[in-house]
Amino acid sequence: MKAIRRFTVRPVLPEPLGPLSELARNLRWSWHTRTRELFRDVDPEGWRAAGGDPVRLLGAVSARRLAVLAGDRQFLHRLADADRDLGDYLGGRRWYQEQEADGGPLPAAVAYFSPEFGITGALPQYSGGLGILAGDHLKAASDLGVPLIGVGLLYRHGYFRQSLSRDGWQQEHYPVLDPDELPLTLLREADGTATQVALALPGGRSLRARVWQAQVGRVPLLLLDSDVEENAPGERDVTDRLYGGGSEHRLLQEMLLGIGGVRAVRAYCALTGHPEPEVFHTNEGHAGFLGLERIRELIPYGVDFDAALEAVRAGTVFTTHTPVPAGIDRFDRELVARHFADDGELPGVDAGQLLRLGMESYPGGDANVLNMAVMGLRLAQRANGVSTLHGAVSREMFAGLWPGFDAHEVPIASITNGVHAPTWVAPEVSRLGGADTVAETGDAEIWNVRRELREQLVREVRQRLYTSWRQRGADTAELGWIEGVLDPGILTIGFARRVPAYKRLTLMLRDRDRLLELLLHPTRPVQIVVAGKAHPADDGGKRLIQELVRFADDPRVRHRIVFLPDYGMSMARTLYPGCDVWLNNPLRPLEACGTSGMKAALNGCLNLSVLDGWWDEWYEPDFGWAVPTADESAAHDDNRRDDLEAAALYGLIEERIAPLFYDRREDGLPGRWIEMVRRTLTALGPKVLAGRMVREYVDRLYAPAALAHRALGLDPEAARELASWKRRVRAAWPGVAVDHVEADTALGTAELGSTLALRVSIALGELLPDDVEVQAVAGRVDSEDGIADAQVFPLKPVAGGPDEAGRRVYEGPLALDRTGPFGYTVRVLPAHRLLASGAELGLVALPTEATGEGAGVLMR
Repeated sequence: MKAIRRFTVRPVLPEPLGPLSELARNLRWSWHTRTRELFRDVDPEGWRAAGGDPVRLLGAVSARRLAVLAGDRQFLHRLADADRDLGDYLGGRRWYQEQEADGGPLPAAVAYFSPEFGITGALPQYSGGLGILAGDHLKAASDLGVPLIGVGLLYRHGYFRQSLSRDGWQQEHYPVLDPDELPLTLLREADGTATQVALALPGGRSLRARVWQAQVGRVPLLLLDSDVEENAPGERDVTDRLYGGGSEHRLLQEMLLGIGGVRAVRAYCALTGHPEPEVFHTNEGHAGFLGLERIRELIPYGVDFDAALEAVRAGTVFTTHTPVPAGIDRFDRELVARHFADDGELPGVDAGQLLRLGMESYPGGDANVLNMAVMGLRLAQRANGVSTLHGAVSREMFAGLWPGFDAHEVPIASITNGVHAPTWVAPEVSRLGGADTVAETGDAEIWNVRRELREQLVREVRQRLYTSWRQRGADTAELGWIEGVLDPGILTIGFARRVPAYKRLTLMLRDRDRLLELLLHPTRPVQIVVAGKAHPADDGGKRLIQELVRFADDPRVRHRIVFLPDYGMSMARTLYPGCDVWLNNPLRPLEACGTSGMKAALNGCLNLSVLDGWWDEWYEPDFGWAVPTADESAAHDDNRRDDLEAAALYGLIEERIAPLFYDRREDGLPGRWIEMVRRTLTALGPKVLAGRMVREYVDRLYAPAALAHRALGLDPEAARELASWKRRVRAAWPGVAVDHVEADTALGTAELGSTLALRVSIALGELLPDDVEVQAVAGRVDSEDGIADAQVFPLKPVAGGPDEAGRRVYEGPLALDRTGPFGYTVRVLPAHRLLASGAELGLVALPTEATGEGAGVLMR
């Protein structure tokens, strides 16, 4: 029999235990060990039953137990300490406040938008790496004191829970989440009513949402929830599940996230007095509509669209996370136009202007779609990828938006992701101390910690495997073999992530006989723990899972390789520390970053990975192994490529990794392995931290964006002037040309250390010298005269006006500081003090073949 209505009865805590409520509602407990231990001791059995969730724990603990705790002096002393510690954490000066005190031009606040947030398993609003990264960003910002406001959606079913059928096919289950049972509070108006934001929809309909707040340390996270009675059934289901539904459903989700999210931020700041954000950061393209809402906000003040666009772009940061076009949301332009027509959203914003912002107006693009990443880039003055390699891939992928520029000059920076150590480092590893302490820690102590973590993983694997087989229909009597699954003394390899095709879950199965030999080796066996979810609509990914599950079900190997369903944060916190080696074998360069290996490294797990994402950047032989990738000749033959790379993977495990792990000294310890663990903890660990990542965002993107916002976003006249200047430059650019280039030495050879004097004749048409920058670009040249490792040398206008033909002369020295084939060219770029880069307009004038002298100087 089912209940017709569900609600939550909250406990009434005895007065001495009152601080427990505040501690439970602030998600800092999810990364603060002493607070978690305090809640565990409220009721150890209830803590386990609640899955480590303090809100659920307090909702279930008995009144008798609460009365006992209210009289327990030792517990109350610990509670007071935890409460005081949280107060100090929330109110104390941290890194950001120290930077402000030193006079840094930092934003008063930053709004950070993401479609998912992985804070804790107690708030299941994430599907994978994007959400976990967003959660770690918020936590690190809190630890550093960065005044961030997180903005997302509250999905009533979260992301799916995964189980397996008897034959290994992925099954999805969507639990119903009650916000009253989550660590959330409802944002309310001064009169106590729930705050709502509303969006206009075609046909006179509306989409309304309440705003729930999670407190992530010092950072508020606002989550919009469309499950309100005022909505019609279709609109009520907009926030039903993460990444669900068809195209229109996704469009409504992204409109609510971007447009509704800005309105929620405005309401939150008005109600709480929190500083208004000067910088808006969109984590992937899903929240791209936030820029359009901010444009709409300016139009009633007499600011035209182009000026409003400049004002909004100045304070916007866009982060792209996908290295493949297929990973970007694209909506049919007719669908978008219908939702932004006269009876839809964003009154005052012309739908045609909106569509042009997201149009794929480059070779190979589709003019009939709105591309959310393209719109995100056009609405942001600053953008970045999430690793050095991914930045380069992104510059190539989006180079069509900046025609005439080489990919390396496309204005997309790189800030490599990081992970939040207090969340992901096992307590046993934390007790080893910091990098300096670990450097001096004895081998036996490090090895004992590694073995203890492996033992914990083995116990959890057996529990989860038993549960999984029971869900698959197995009888208890069939499952005695599970007690022999995995061995805490055997080299353990982990592989856990989402299961799109490019991550190649089943590469390890390429040569099954060879894998069998590795798993069952008589003296150097290997065991493998695998986990991962396929998107519910991705049958190809589900087939990969089924293929691996069927192999792992084989009685010959089921004690050495397991697939664990329902990969999530709870599982990960045991899996990363418990493995000796973390495997990652994507198709290079399709892994944007790949932070799971970072979390493993923070626990002394060594990486075994294709040189992709972050590993391409920070790989060293002391930290693990690089899986070789096939060269160009094999890269276009999928089968040959996978055969070659799988063989290389087997070879590394068989010939280098397993022998190193099992190579023991007289004292029984694997000394060389332990030294790699030590180097990983002390030298690699500090690089992969989310604190480093957030500091980079502040210094390289947030602070410059705040300055640009103050120059343009707070000064409508400056925004109008820049917009007018851009219109004038674009209109006049066809008249800009490099007419003639000459040098003061004969071409052919020149001496290292000498200087070439360049003299260039430039036609500016209707533009003035202050509108442009003339540059010489020089460097080594390849066989096709392409310039590599280019240096830029500004050229200055010669005194006097234009000649009779309207041309102006520019000149300057070109230092010849490299030997070998060397060349230069000359170009003209738009120049304005408020541009973030010379490439911002995508305009450049280059010499033609008839220009005159110009291309190769051979150095000796």
